[in-house]
Amino acid sequence: MPRVTVSAGARVHAGFSNLSLARERLYGGVGFALAEPRVTVTATPAESVDADAPFATYAERACDCLGVAGADVTVAERLPRHVGLGSGTQSALATYAAIAAAHGRTPRPRAHAPALGRGGRSGVGVAAFEAGGFVLDAGHPTERFTTDPPATGEWRVPAVSARHDLPETWRVVLALPEADPGRHGEAEDESMRAVIERADPTVAGELASLLVGRLLPAAAEGRLDAFGDALAAFGRLNGAWYADVQGGVYRPPAGRLVETLADSPAVVGAGQSSWGPAVWALTDAERVDAARGAAADALADLDAPGRVLVTRPTNEGAHVDEATGSGTAQRDL
Repeated sequence: MPRVTVSAGARVHAGFSNLSLARERLYGGVGFALAEPRVTVTATPAESVDADAPFATYAERACDCLGVAGADVTVAERLPRHVGLGSGTQSALATYAAIAAAHGRTPRPRAHAPALGRGGRSGVGVAAFEAGGFVLDAGHPTERFTTDPPATGEWRVPAVSARHDLPETWRVVLALPEADPGRHGEAEDESMRAVIERADPTVAGELASLLVGRLLPAAAEGRLDAFGDALAAFGRLNGAWYADVQGGVYRPPAGRLVETLADSPAVVGAGQSSWGPAVWALTDAERVDAARGAAADALADLDAPGRVLVTRPTNEGAHVDEATGSGTAQRDL
């Protein structure tokens, strides 16, 4: 019986290019894929779904959209949930891809993501799952915005407008304070609606200038200091939109972490990922120990528990490992 394992890394989401209804395009996510932490899912064909929560839900949706009976699903690695690192999208897509391949189907994550409830606003998570790298997605036409989430089948995952490999010598330090989960599900939908309905369109103009003039060139040329500075500025500008719903430019306690890390000479840019509380800081292999120490000190200054992870950007998508009676084959998605 075929057994397929799919492994995918987390992602950093720095924000959106536009949230104002006064502009022609809405959303336009910006972020990049991480090598670690990862979610690793193994699936074998079965007559029904056998999986632990929340992977049982992911598996049931995957089986429905694939038109297959079921799968036995086991999880070797899990991403921290609702901290801003894309656990829902990466876990759902990894489960889907493992089940599809186990049933002899070619995974099509972009095509099936809407049926899985993923990739509606931001396409960064789907693009990271597909091919890694730094991503800017195209968003949606503003005229299609509705106060209620559109029904399945009425939208597609935003296309990739720009994608760049990031140097393997770069490092990312993640500070993960123990705090209330980031917004997700209906709470996230309500918060996004509130933000969009009163978003200042001038912020979108500043973000467009920042993207074209600083962030995209730095990503294309692999200039760490310029990239880190521009990505941090991008996150701060996004925070102006969210200040009323999350309690500041960054949600507590992420703001204090960002401020402390930004002052470290070992860090070239810091910000909040998605709704947080995860905070990212960019550095390189030579300064990573000092950056890790700065993150640990920042958490200690909060007088609250948390942990620090060191990872790097990845320019690869999910990995697929297929085991059959004749051997094992490994490939990228």
